[in-house]
Amino acid sequence: MAPFSLITASVSLLAKSFGVWSCTSSLARCTGVLPPAFVGPLRCLTSQTSGPPKRPLNGYMRYVQQQQPILTRQNPDIKTIDIIRRIAQQWRVMTPEQKQPFEEASQRAREQFKLELQGYQAQLTPAQVEQQALEKKQRMAKRKAIRKKRELTTLGKPKRPRSSFNIFMSEHFEEARGTTTQAKMKSVLDDWRNLFTHQKQVYKQLAEDDKIRYKNEIKSWEEHMVEIGREDLIREQTLSTKKKLAAQTRATKKGTNKAKAVKASAKGKSKTSRKAA
Repeated sequence: MAPFSLITASVSLLAKSFGVWSCTSSLARCTGVLPPAFVGPLRCLTSQTSGPPKRPLNGYMRYVQQQQPILTRQNPDIKTIDIIRRIAQQWRVMTPEQKQPFEEASQRAREQFKLELQGYQAQLTPAQVEQQALEKKQRMAKRKAIRKKRELTTLGKPKRPRSSFNIFMSEHFEEARGTTTQAKMKSVLDDWRNLFTHQKQVYKQLAEDDKIRYKNEIKSWEEHMVEIGREDLIREQTLSTKKKLAAQTRATKKGTNKAKAVKASAKGKSKTSRKAA
């Protein structure tokens, strides 16, 4: 029977051989999928199949990453937002020479990111490419909606009218039963359903009043948007109503002019017939 040390050495040698073979085969698979330019001696891009490579940080964010831990240790009682503000102030007064190391590191990272992104995209199937394009389109639409909402808030667009239940919930949410938001909302909903008709009528009347408030405010706001040249922010239904009114006005003017022309023509014929007689 072989000594225990000899068996252990054999197992160790076998494990090392298997590890080398596994690494070599993985590298071979990488070289079979990617162009030679994307294959490095210490890196295999197939590890990115779960998602695209992350975009690199710019020079400023690299400086923030370096300085934030330092300032946090030196000032443990200062809030994170104040730390970031202090770092931003330091960055603004730095010379181009002081910023250069961070900018150069960012540039190198961008070049590496381009290579990794090309390698990642080379592995995608047509279905994955289509899915990523769809997700990007959805993200862009979401960002556009957020920017538009912020713009409308800045321009003072009136808030939409609340429903009777929303008014009831705003009044009773804080005192509702439950420790989580979801539990509180369920509690308020149960209380709303248990109200009598005459009790709900109070909130329905408040909701009707809020509709009138919104109708008056949105009308004034849209008139102001027209004055400042922002008709693109007006509701479609308002534009449709204006177009209909304009069309009716044009039709009325056209009918009036036609009637006047007919009347003038008849009057001219009458004068001609009298002269002939």
